[in-house]
Amino acid sequence: MTRISEVEIVEFSFKAKNLGPSAENARAVYNIGYKPNSELELTKFAVVIRSEDGAEGQYVMHWGGTRATMAQTLSLAPNILGRDPDHREEIWNDMKRELRQHDGMGIGPIDIALWDLAGKRFGASVSQLLGGYRTKLKTYASTYHGDRNGGLDSKEAFVDFAEACYDLGYRAFKVHGWHDGDAREEAANVLHVAKAVGDRMTLMLDPANELRTFADALYVGRACDEGNYFWYEDPMRDCGVSAFAHKKLREMLRTPILQTEYLRGFEPKADFLINGGTDALRSDPEYDLGITGAMKVAHLAEAFGVDVEIHACGPAHRHCMAATRNTNFYELALVGPDCPNAVPPVYACGYSDQLDGVDKDGCFPVPTGPGLGVTYDWDYIRAHETAREVFKL
Repeated sequence: MTRISEVEIVEFSFKAKNLGPSAENARAVYNIGYKPNSELELTKFAVVIRSEDGAEGQYVMHWGGTRATMAQTLSLAPNILGRDPDHREEIWNDMKRELRQHDGMGIGPIDIALWDLAGKRFGASVSQLLGGYRTKLKTYASTYHGDRNGGLDSKEAFVDFAEACYDLGYRAFKVHGWHDGDAREEAANVLHVAKAVGDRMTLMLDPANELRTFADALYVGRACDEGNYFWYEDPMRDCGVSAFAHKKLREMLRTPILQTEYLRGFEPKADFLINGGTDALRSDPEYDLGITGAMKVAHLAEAFGVDVEIHACGPAHRHCMAATRNTNFYELALVGPDCPNAVPPVYACGYSDQLDGVDKDGCFPVPTGPGLGVTYDWDYIRAHETAREVFKL
């Protein structure tokens, strides 16, 4: 047995070109989109877990790397010192109880780093440890929200971008509409995109809870029915948590409903599913308490005979999808014309979640090296460091 001897948490920042607030009246962390000649500074954090035998597990957060998440991770880090790093299930349950008054997202980066550490100790990829069999992942281009800045600023612009994604190799495309929540504008966009590329691309819609009323969600959902969309995700301002409302919506639409992105952990997702609020489950190793938590969601969905769709992108996400039978697409989130995916540029191994990383078959690869199979550029991270905490045994 070895013990966890040190946990290091490093906050850093980076700048992304041509990104900024996509709507001037929606100043919030989710409000990122195309803004020409702009430069957006983003803050993320990395976790490093070291054990007495010299092994080291690392993870850099993507979309879940907020300061709110980091605060939870900082509160948990001292509690895992002296623990056996192979006891992930026990550590996971203890962390879950510790954060029972919070959403628990701070568990994710620690759990993922522990899986990376295990893979490196045993000389196997996380996918191999999980029993993974996929080596390539069918991928959909998941757009930024619509903007008013000359990017995704019209239904014609969404079609132009869908065509550009098709030319790169993508055969699936998800629309995030505008922050205004204008049901008629959203429905018109749904139908315009479907008419242009629906015979060649699998289409999804995610209003990201911007539609103000049930009636608006129903109106846009009926456009999804007409456009033969693959799923309709998180439409309403309930923020995706009302099983009753989404059960009613499911009963009035043909398009499958995809929910539970904003429910943390497998138990509330089970309740939502049992009560008829969704056709499939959402899972994310950053959001859903790590790889341990994400795989529990996958097995929950499998037990009920439904699919689970993995939210967002990253090396942990790829390994989870590689080991999940009942899933369909990897989400390359978020992308748009003339701007990057706002994930941290911290890889020294060629790993990429940028739009042009897709292959001719519309797929992204699963890393094959030990652990997560990625090499982080620590020179870059240290050069952009804004804060650091180190906890030692």
